[in-house]
Amino acid sequence: MRDIMKLLQQAQEMQGQYQKIQEELQQMTLTGTAGGGMVSAEVNGQGLLKRVKIDASVVNPADTEMLEDLITVAVADAQRKAQEQAQAQVSKLAGGMNLPFKLPF
Repeated sequence: MRDIMKLLQQAQEMQGQYQKIQEELQQMTLTGTAGGGMVSAEVNGQGLLKRVKIDASVVNPADTEMLEDLITVAVADAQRKAQEQAQAQVSKLAGGMNLPFKLPF
C-alpha cells in the first residue's frame, strides 16, 4: 500500500512539473528563418505563431509564390525548434524516473 501512495505522490509531483513546463513553453519565443533571414517567424514554445517579419526586398508582386514559400519555410523552421525545445523540457521531467516504457512525448 505504501508503494501505491508513493507512486501517486510522484505522479502528482510530475503533473505539477509538467504544468510548469507548459507555462514556460508558452512564454518562450523561438525564431525560424528563410531566405537568409529575409523572412522570419516567431512562435512560442508550443509552436503557436506569434509574428512574421518580411524584409521589403523580398516583396515582389509578380512573384508571390516565392514569398509564400519563404513564409512557409520560416514558420516550419520555428515550429520545429519549438517541438525540439518542448521534447527537451519534457525529457528532463522523465529523466529521473526509471520507467519501463517510453513516454509518448
